Amino acid sequence: MLKVLQTRQQIDAARHVMTSKSISLIETFGAKLARKTGLSRHLPVGDQIKSWDVMATIDHIDKHMGKDGCILDIGAYCSELPVALSMLGYKNVHAIDLNANIRNMPRNDQVRYEVGNFLSTPYDAQKFDAVTAISVIEHGYQPEKLFAEVSRILKPGGSFMASFDYWPQKINTGDTQFFGMSWLIFSQQDVDAMIKSASTYGLVPVGELAFASQDRPIHCLGFDYTFAWMVWRKS
Repeated sequence: MLKVLQTRQQIDAARHVMTSKSISLIETFGAKLARKTGLSRHLPVGDQIKSWDVMATIDHIDKHMGKDGCILDIGAYCSELPVALSMLGYKNVHAIDLNANIRNMPRNDQVRYEVGNFLSTPYDAQKFDAVTAISVIEHGYQPEKLFAEVSRILKPGGSFMASFDYWPQKINTGDTQFFGMSWLIFSQQDVDAMIKSASTYGLVPVGELAFASQDRPIHCLGFDYTFAWMVWRKS
């Protein structure tokens, strides 16, 4: 399954759904003030621009997993997803990131936060029913390491859900970096290569692959593009 964000209105619509479900974590003025004055040590996690792919991931998990499913969010520093899942009643949510401040994320008494490299995690083999990645894999992209590790920690039949920067035609980001790492805006050709890499580790796309895009609703560092969201299943 490959879906592409078509318009900015889809982002706003997804945030509206999150708000209606009481899982929107965009900071209020009061929350910002509490954090700045030291009354709250929790990191801010809500990001309007990520509403569409966060909600797509939540929808897929809700349709295909029970509340006791074991879920891991990778590259999870300031990720809204594990917090929202916990708020929805998922009882076995894990998250991992290299940034040690991940332990200051909201609901850190319920979400199991771990400091570590998601390309080489400390988790047992076949531990998770689902692994998620929200705008993570395009930074320092290493497909062989990524899919080898995701496949190792997923149960047979488990799902890998990832969103990533995308435009059907190639956009050359040159030496532009994010978080001190290279940055890839995936093209359709890059996605085809990614599918091939994932398949060598038993990760197969689920459903229809819809590559087309009608608009470029995302603007960052001088580049205009969109987001794609994809689901693989471990055979």
